[in-house]
Amino acid sequence: MTESTDEGLEARVERLRAWFGGPLGESLQAIEGHKLREILPALPGTFAVQCGWLGRRDLLESSPTAVHLLVDIEPAVQGPQWVAGRAEALPFDSKSVQVMVLPHSLDISEAPHQLLREAHRVLVPEGHIVILGFNPTGLWRVPCLVRRRAHSPPWCGNWIGVRRLRDWLSLLDCELTRGAMLYYRPPLGRQGLMDRLFFLERMGDRWWPLAGAVYVLVAKKRVAGVTPIPPIRRRARVRAMSQPAGARYG
Repeated sequence: MTESTDEGLEARVERLRAWFGGPLGESLQAIEGHKLREILPALPGTFAVQCGWLGRRDLLESSPTAVHLLVDIEPAVQGPQWVAGRAEALPFDSKSVQVMVLPHSLDISEAPHQLLREAHRVLVPEGHIVILGFNPTGLWRVPCLVRRRAHSPPWCGNWIGVRRLRDWLSLLDCELTRGAMLYYRPPLGRQGLMDRLFFLERMGDRWWPLAGAVYVLVAKKRVAGVTPIPPIRRRARVRAMSQPAGARYG
């Protein structure tokens, strides 16, 4: 459950920022940053925009774009150049940005549909949206159900499932090009214990891939009015022989 007032939203964001500054949040964002260093170098362009911030890491550091921008109502401690604004009303022209990164932006937004529409609006055709979000069907949901921790971070946000998000992206005419689950360790607060459980990352990716704490999705904005046409396979023409095999042509 989430609060409906701006004051409630700001308080929730502050609690999440404090959580991302702790051992578990730092560990999670290190894994997220590592994954983004695999994804972003393959997404070229001029402008890369990050909508909102929670942790201390610069999530756009590996982007090859010339300009890195952060949109939020307040600047981050470090990271891209700050632009004051809200993700639900981006201060950019339509079709002006090549890469949009949403690091748990939908999790904390009170208008996630509008946020996604804004990201789509400012993207150029063939531009990309990279979404990080908490997985509501993963193992991290168990503490919330058992201990009733729905109002404590990180469970205090609106966790949106992958299936719903895929439907939203499809309605916006965005093509999903890549997806992965991240972080298979339980939500423990002791750094040493989490380090010893690092082997679960390799095991989880292989044996229970849908149970990760976080998902990352990459979607491409399709060109308006262009429908891909599958290639036509032509059958090889077979010429019938008009003469018997032993006949001579004269």
